[in-house]
Amino acid sequence: MLILASVGLWQILLLLILLLLLVTPILALIDILKNEFRGNYKLIWIIVVLFGSFIGAGLYYLIGRGQRISSEGSSKEKLK
Repeated sequence: MLILASVGLWQILLLLILLLLLVTPILALIDILKNEFRGNYKLIWIIVVLFGSFIGAGLYYLIGRGQRISSEGSSKEKLK
């Protein structure tokens, strides 16, 4: 209990920022792997996120999500 009492606001904020920096690329990779892309865009985005980490994930969310192939038709076919 003494250890938790000595944790300040700055340490909590630092932990939250570090958690955000670690989780964002993982979520981007999951999103890339679940979706279909034209050509080699999937491989390119995986490399960008792996080597660019947080910045690569940010680029994917800004640019790459628009390059996904719409899977509305294929999901409807799976339901039938």
